[in-house]
Amino acid sequence: MFCPQCGASNSDEAAFCLRCGTRLSQVRQGTAPPTSVPQVAVDYAGFWRRFGAFIIDYILIGVVVWPLSFILGLILGVAGAIYGDIFSLGVILILWPLLIIGQWLYYALMESSSRQGTLGKMALRIIVTDLDGKRISFGKASGRYFGSIISGIILGIGFIMIAFTEKKQGLHDMLASTLVVLK
Repeated sequence: MFCPQCGASNSDEAAFCLRCGTRLSQVRQGTAPPTSVPQVAVDYAGFWRRFGAFIIDYILIGVVVWPLSFILGLILGVAGAIYGDIFSLGVILILWPLLIIGQWLYYALMESSSRQGTLGKMALRIIVTDLDGKRISFGKASGRYFGSIISGIILGIGFIMIAFTEKKQGLHDMLASTLVVLK
C-alpha cells in the first residue's frame, strides 16, 4: 500500500505510514501511489495529554500502594523493635523489587492488551501503537516501560522530548519503536 501523503510503500497491514505517519486504514490498496486520495493525518498525543494520563495512573497506583505502605510501615516498625533493624532492611529489599515488578506488569499488560493503554491513557482517549499503528506485544510494552525509567533517570529529558519531536515520541517511545496517538 502506498501513502497518499508522501507516496512511500508500506505493508498492506500498516495502519500508519512509516515515513510520514499518515493514517492508512482508510486508504484503498493499490500498486501505484494514489494521485488524489484525501490526506488523513495521525493525531499524536502531545506532552500535556500524556502527562495527564501519567498523573491519573500515578494516583490510581498510589491508591493501592499507599495503604499497603502504611500497613507495611507499621509491621516493620513493630518487627524492627522486636527483631532489630536488619529484619526491616531485609523486608524492604524484598518488597522494593516487588513494587517495581507490579508497576511494570500494570503498564506492560495494559498497553499490550486490546485496550492499548493504561487506565490513565484510556481516560484521556490515547493509545499506544507500534510504528504501523498496530497493537504492541507484551515484550515491546516491557521495553517501553523500562525505557521510561531511562527517560526519567536522565533528569526527565526523555519525557520532555515528547514536546519537541515530530511524532511526539519520548526517548522510551523511540527505543521501543512505539507511538502514542489519539484514539
